Amino acid sequence: MGQINELAKKTGSQVIAADATSEEDLENLVKQSVEILGGKLDFILHSIGMSINVRKGRAYTDQKYDWTQKGTDVSAMSFHKVMQTLYKNDAMNEWGSIVALTYMAAQRVFPDYNDMADNKALLESIARSFGYFFGRDKNVRVNTISQSPTPTTAGKGVKGFDGFISYAEKMSPLGNATALDCANYTVTLFSDLTKRVTLQNLFNDGGFSNMGVSNAVMDMVTEN
Repeated sequence: MGQINELAKKTGSQVIAADATSEEDLENLVKQSVEILGGKLDFILHSIGMSINVRKGRAYTDQKYDWTQKGTDVSAMSFHKVMQTLYKNDAMNEWGSIVALTYMAAQRVFPDYNDMADNKALLESIARSFGYFFGRDKNVRVNTISQSPTPTTAGKGVKGFDGFISYAEKMSPLGNATALDCANYTVTLFSDLTKRVTLQNLFNDGGFSNMGVSNAVMDMVTEN
């Protein structure tokens, strides 16, 4: 919590610890947040994910299923729990925005991304399904951002992650989107400028998601 506490000190914010898989913790988090901020919430970012199978080096074809279930609970079901808690407590302001971070392994095969690919696919489905109800009943937007491979703590645990980054950089006309690029894009989705954008999986990846092959990748292959 060291870096979070440092950031909180700089911004005059208060940190509320919560287990995102615990409904009781989330209930407390939402109620305290509304109380501290003096009203309903304008935006929420879900930016957590984890696979014990990846951490422990278990292949996709040799999963330990209790680990898989824990990873799904942390990485995807926690998003449903967060939104259900917000929805039931009517804690979001009208035209508020909820965003979750994902990765395109939800749609395409990245073998060493392992069960995290399944988790991200479920996460995106939850965003669409719950986003319908949040839009219909509360005028609240729900979207996911599919980000370039980014060197996060979780990402670094994926086998061959440096290769992921290098390959995506060569494939993308604009190069990989950085963590700061992702933060800036997220801010646009929190703003009133995107108030009619919802149920979308939005790619922030320098064009990677629409590429077949690039000259840089072809050069790399033919050189070898």
